[in-house]
Amino acid sequence: MAPIRVVVNGASGKMGREVVSALCRESELQPVGAVELKVPDKSLPLPDGSGTVPFSNDLEYILASCKPDVIIDFSTPQSAMPTVRIAVEQGINLVIGTTGLTTEELDEIDNLAKTHSVGVVVAANFALGAIMMIHLAKIAARYFDYAEIIEQHHHQKADAPSGTALTTARAMLEAKGKPFNQPPENKPSQSRGQHVEGISVHSIRLPCILARQEVLLGGSGQTLSIKHDTVSRECYMPGVMLATRGVVKRKGLIYGLDTLLGL
Repeated sequence: MAPIRVVVNGASGKMGREVVSALCRESELQPVGAVELKVPDKSLPLPDGSGTVPFSNDLEYILASCKPDVIIDFSTPQSAMPTVRIAVEQGINLVIGTTGLTTEELDEIDNLAKTHSVGVVVAANFALGAIMMIHLAKIAARYFDYAEIIEQHHHQKADAPSGTALTTARAMLEAKGKPFNQPPENKPSQSRGQHVEGISVHSIRLPCILARQEVLLGGSGQTLSIKHDTVSRECYMPGVMLATRGVVKRKGLIYGLDTLLGL
């Protein structure tokens, strides 16, 4: 069986470089092209020394010349949506790790994917441990009346709260089926964090942290903590590769990896 041909959008970024390296280690997947806003050369050397792939800031040129089956996108929300619109019209599947997409944009992605019979995986987090954290938080949410989330990321992360924190809060509320209780406040205070679906979410940004999230649930006489630490971007790669292999077998929007993991 021929390997799945993959183009990486945002190939020079921190996640993009990890993705290119991971693709080179997968026998079922083949990097065939790369896209970035600024390119130093017309070809990108592959990190395993196996050769080069075409490299350009012109997505349409790369798609026409490389003919990929899948685009992996770790760019920006501003770049991701034009990429989706161009790719789906050509029948190309997508795996999107870009966070910050709105509900309206996700609805548009789903409609485009169904119209053009392609698969699109959008995930706020590709770390398998983080997916399990969200899954366990959903289970626990049904049994506790109070919940808060503390999320910590590196100081260069643009969005706050993180996409993972928002996804976690929404999943917990959906599982619980009603709002969580809020402690009484004598007066509004920004120190209580941003309220997301009845859960206070506290965002910390420091240069010494990659990614960390803790879900805290409270009840009478007890608390439960569910925590996930990311110590290297390498931890995202098994999830990205899983999504890349799975997206070619799906149609429409797949939001999150839990479906692909059978959770």
